[in-house]
Amino acid sequence: MSDEIAASAADLDANDDLRGFADRFEFPASADGSRSLYFTGNSLGLMPKKVREYVGQELDDWSRLAVEGHLHAKNPWLPYHEFLTEPMARVVGALPTETIVMNGLTVNLHLMMVSFYRPTAERYKIVIEKGAFPSDQYAVESQIEFHGFDAKDSLIELTPRVSEPTLRTEDILDTIYREGGSVALIMLGGVNYYTGQAFDIPAITAAGHAKGCVVGFDCAHAAGNLELKLHDWDVDFAVWCAYKYLNGGPGGVAGAFVHERHSRAFDLPRFAGWWGNNKQTRFLMGPDFDCLAGAEGWQLSNPPILQMAALRASLEIFDEATMPALRAKSLKLTAYLESRLKDIGGIQIITPTDPAQRGCQLSIRVGGKGLHDRLSARGVFVDWREPDVIRVAPVPLYNSFEDVHRFAIILKECLT
Repeated sequence: MSDEIAASAADLDANDDLRGFADRFEFPASADGSRSLYFTGNSLGLMPKKVREYVGQELDDWSRLAVEGHLHAKNPWLPYHEFLTEPMARVVGALPTETIVMNGLTVNLHLMMVSFYRPTAERYKIVIEKGAFPSDQYAVESQIEFHGFDAKDSLIELTPRVSEPTLRTEDILDTIYREGGSVALIMLGGVNYYTGQAFDIPAITAAGHAKGCVVGFDCAHAAGNLELKLHDWDVDFAVWCAYKYLNGGPGGVAGAFVHERHSRAFDLPRFAGWWGNNKQTRFLMGPDFDCLAGAEGWQLSNPPILQMAALRASLEIFDEATMPALRAKSLKLTAYLESRLKDIGGIQIITPTDPAQRGCQLSIRVGGKGLHDRLSARGVFVDWREPDVIRVAPVPLYNSFEDVHRFAIILKECLT
C-alpha cells in the first residue's frame, strides 16, 4: 500500500505544471544535509533565490551612487514602490490604484481604522472573530478606547458554537443582521491564523454593507494563499503582510487595499505623511498636504528599498505562476494532505473540510508539544501554536505531493 501511495504522489507531481517553481527557492537543510520538509510558509515563506541578486543590485547602487540612486539606480528608488503595485494588485484581485505596498501590517491596519472606523453614539461597535491574531485584537481594542468607548461594550466577538472549532458562515451573517445597526466596522481575518478557516469575504461584505457597516479584512493568511477578488467583492479596505505566503522576507514590507470608491474621499480623516502627497509638488516641501488619489494617498514615508527588492523577486514568480493556477494546485495538494492524515487515523483536523473554507493550511489538534518536537528533530518544519495545535501548510509554489507523502510517513512514525 505504501508503494502505491508513493507512486500516486509521483504521478501527481509528474502532472503538476507548477512543479519547477520549487527550484527557485532556498530550502533549509536537515541535519543529514538533505532538503528539509518545509510546511511553515504560513509563518515565513522561503527565500526566492533571486533575492540575493535583487537586493545585491540595490546594495551595489547604494555603494556606487549613494543619494543619486534615488534617480539613477538601475531601478530608481524614488518610484521603487510602483514596481510592486501591479503584481501585488494581481495577487489580491484589485486595481493598481487600489493597491499600495508600504509599512508593516499593524501600522497599515491602524492607518485604515483612522479613516474607516468613525464611531458615533449610535454606531460604534466593531465585529471581530474571537481568537483573531492578537495584534489585530490589540489594534482594534486600542482604536475603540482611543475614541472614548469601552471595548467590553463595543467589541462583538464571533464565537463558534459549543464543541465546534470554527465559525459557521450563517452565524456570522446572523450576527451582522442582528447587530448591524450599532456596528461601525466589521474587521475579520481573511483566513484565521489558528484554525485555518477561510471566511466568505463576499457574503460577509454584502451583509455588512446592507446594514450600513464598513467592512475590512486582515488578509495576512489569505494573500498569496487564496484567489482573492477584493475589488469585485466590494471590500472597503484590506491589509496584509508579505512575509508569509508572499515570501517577502522576515519583517517584510506589507500591503494595503482601499476600494476605488474611496479613492478621492479626501475628506476622510487620515494620518498624513509626505509620501502620500502630490508627486509633482512633493519636493517643493510646501506646508499644505495635497493628498494623492487612491491607495497611495495613505502612504507616510519613502519606501524601504531593500525589503521591496526582496518582495519584488517573489512577486515576479507569482506573476509567472498566477494565482488561479496556484489555487488549483493548492486544492489538490491540501486534499492529498487531508487524505493522508485520515489514513493515519487518530488525528483531529480542526480546519474545515470544505475546500472553499480553507487555504493550504490544515491545523491538527494534538495533546502537547512533544509531537511537534519529534517532527522537528526529523527535519520537518511545522508550526506549533498554543495551546494544542500544529499547523501544516503545503504551499503550492514550492511544496510537492512527494513532500506530503514523506511528511505522512514521518508523522505516523512519530505517533507510534
